[in-house]
Amino acid sequence: MNDLIKTTETAILVGCFLDNRDEERTRLSMEELHELAATAGVEVLDVITQNRDRVDSAWYLGTGKIDEIAERAEELDVDVIIFNDELSPSQTRNLDKVFDCKVIDRTQLILDIFAGRAQSREGKIQVELAQYNYLLPRLAGQGKQLSRLGGGIGTRGPGESKLESDRRHIRKRISELKQQLNDTVRTRQLHRERRKKNNVFQVALVGYTNAGKSTILNQLTGANTLQEDKLFATLDPTTRQLSLPSGLEVLLTDTVGFIQDLPTSLVAAFRSTLEGVKEADLILHVVDSHHPDLQVHMEVVDRILRELKAEEIPQLVVFNKADMWNEGTYLPRTEESILISAMRQDDLRKLMEQIESFALASFNEMTLKVPVERGDILSLLHREGVEVDQHFNEEEESYRVTVRVNRDHPIYGRIAPFLLDKPETVEESW
Repeated sequence: MNDLIKTTETAILVGCFLDNRDEERTRLSMEELHELAATAGVEVLDVITQNRDRVDSAWYLGTGKIDEIAERAEELDVDVIIFNDELSPSQTRNLDKVFDCKVIDRTQLILDIFAGRAQSREGKIQVELAQYNYLLPRLAGQGKQLSRLGGGIGTRGPGESKLESDRRHIRKRISELKQQLNDTVRTRQLHRERRKKNNVFQVALVGYTNAGKSTILNQLTGANTLQEDKLFATLDPTTRQLSLPSGLEVLLTDTVGFIQDLPTSLVAAFRSTLEGVKEADLILHVVDSHHPDLQVHMEVVDRILRELKAEEIPQLVVFNKADMWNEGTYLPRTEESILISAMRQDDLRKLMEQIESFALASFNEMTLKVPVERGDILSLLHREGVEVDQHFNEEEESYRVTVRVNRDHPIYGRIAPFLLDKPETVEESW
């Protein structure tokens, strides 16, 4: 009868507060686990933690506390116990024997959310790869989970155990997925190289999960990406063209949100999704200015950017959700920052002006003297959107044009002969 009444899964969250770990960080991690559960559609009925000097290698927490959780789970009739750290295979096996309900860890919860939200082919490959990498060392005693893998298992050779055939199947599938992922990454790399060759200014939106990156992308470009007040609303990178006030076209890319203690299997799987950040000319670090733990969020993002070796790229910190911001809230000092609400048009215009100043500063300023009969050069400049200023000199019957353009831009060879400060190496081949 209870099964008919219950419409959502219920859970108890379990965490370990270690003496040698920052208590504030652990508290934040537990709050995130609560949000992750809500994102996965699970109702949390209780949160149980224990202070310890180290995690128990066999049970995660002390056996007395585990028994207490088992009694509480039975009392509340919960469907699942969610542990805040990644459990080892032996811990999972031991805990499975104690609890009558499902036992999962933070990694499995995040994998479940990712599996439900990945839309692109690459996103789905990455999630499946991470799931198999997580499952492989945990095969022993995982009969129930293996039954959900579907076809493919059942190719046992003579005398081969079921466990070995399962392992062989999964290793083969991991190999196939890695090859598919490499092919997809290679294609995206070619697209990035083409953009670089065309000298398109690229902007990457990065930030903690649920900071408002997708909302900003949608508001600026009219993109139709998913925006929800949930963790990991966006998994697949989305790139859209953005026209700045001067008419300059740039590319704006949304990325997967960062989070504390992201499972290692997922860091590896989603590294390729974040690789595009390294190719950006400007990083917009979006921060939820209303969140009480924004300082920790910023530190997590900065650490991941350092791991990606993207810390040298110019960065504009966008303190978002100003409509919810309180005057008394402390905003960390940064070199370049702006406080906005993605819901206000005036704020979006200011943000675009800031992006434009970075874009224009990245180009070299050059002055050209273009004869009046060379209208094709003026047309080329207008078409490429690089013109800054233009004046006609009647006496010389020529245009004095100031432009901003890099020397590796495809049009540089065409305009170089008209430079006033012409490098000696330039040949007038036109």
